[in-house]
Amino acid sequence: MRPLLVPGSLFPALVRYSQKGMATEENKNAAAGSDAQPGPKSASQPASQQGFVYLPLIVGWLVPGGGHFLLRKWGRGALLGGSILAMFALGIAMQGKLYAGAHDVLDILGLAGDLGNGLLYFVSRIAGWGADQVMVTTADYGTRFIVVAGLLNVIAAVDAHNLRTGRKS
Repeated sequence: MRPLLVPGSLFPALVRYSQKGMATEENKNAAAGSDAQPGPKSASQPASQQGFVYLPLIVGWLVPGGGHFLLRKWGRGALLGGSILAMFALGIAMQGKLYAGAHDVLDILGLAGDLGNGLLYFVSRIAGWGADQVMVTTADYGTRFIVVAGLLNVIAAVDAHNLRTGRKS
């Protein structure tokens, strides 16, 4: 019978924490029950650490789902990109407000959410989409759709970055 591995209490030498997250070889070996100690680290970096690791984060912010497409995660990228685009389009169709400036704390939060949409926000500001003021009840819902789409886009971009750095598999 294999004992349970409780990080930090019973077997602190088996599970190691790092800035790369939990997806390290030592943790995979410990979770698999391997008693072999890891050998010396290779001189070259792993494949997940080569190149510019922030590219999926930047592309994922600018284009919804783009970071996942860059990493060849087609299904996840299509699902996230389609959801974000649909929420943004519904918000614009409901005459939702696009925040241009910040006058108080709630406007700052709304602007931060809108900026999370990346290129969608900048293109819509240039094209003049979105309402300047909320005039009908549905426009308030549309404003929330736009802000939540931006927040979801930021979460998706960070997820793509975590996949790229190996924190998540």
